[in-house]
Amino acid sequence: MATVERLGYDDLPELLTRLTGDEKHDWSSLSTLDVLWVLYDRVLTEDDRFLLSKGHGPTAYYAVLAAKGVIPVELLDGFGTFDSPLGYHPDRVLAPGVEISSGSLGHGPGIAVGRALAGRRTFCLVGDGELDEGSNWEAVQWAGRIGLGALTAIVIDNHSSTYHWPGGIEQRFALEGWHAVRVEGRDHDAVEAALRDRRSRQPSCVVADVRR
Repeated sequence: MATVERLGYDDLPELLTRLTGDEKHDWSSLSTLDVLWVLYDRVLTEDDRFLLSKGHGPTAYYAVLAAKGVIPVELLDGFGTFDSPLGYHPDRVLAPGVEISSGSLGHGPGIAVGRALAGRRTFCLVGDGELDEGSNWEAVQWAGRIGLGALTAIVIDNHSSTYHWPGGIEQRFALEGWHAVRVEGRDHDAVEAALRDRRSRQPSCVVADVRR
C-alpha cells in the first residue's frame, strides 16, 4: 500500500505529532530521525536493504516512511491501536516497507550479515545501548573477519549504553576489522558522506553521535 504524496524533512515534526501512545520511547525514537531521513532521502536505492534493529519506539521510522510515500500519512493516526499495522515494534508482516520484525535487542546485525552475504548492499541501524547484547558482537566479529564489504552498521550513540566510554564504539568495530568513523548525528551532509565512504572488502560502521 503506498501513496503518491511526498513530504520533506520540515514536515516530520507534524507527522510525529500524529503518533501518540509510546511517549516513554520518544528519545529512543527521535535520536534516529536524522539518520533515517538521510538514508531514505539521499542514500538508499531500490536494490539496497535497510534493517531497523533498534525497533523499540519506531515513531521516527514510521514518520520517515510516511514522508517518502511508503505508507499513507493517515495510517499514522492509528499507531499502536489494535487494528493498526503500526505496532509499538515494527512487524515485517504487517507494516509496509519494514524489512524485519524488531524490538527485541540484538537480532538485527546477525540478520544483516545474512542479507549482505546474499549480495545485497545492507544497512543496519542499531542503538548504543543495544550493543550491550553479546549477540551483536558475534555478528560484528564474523563480518569483520570475512571482509563483508556489502554491510554497513549505523550506531546511534545517544549515550544510553551501560558500558559507554568516549570513542569506545568505533574503536571496538575497528578492532574487529571494520572501517569505522564517528560523525555528528544531526549533520545530514556528514552522515551522508560517511555512509557513502565504503570499502569493497571491509564492512563499515558509522557512529552517529546524537545528544539531546
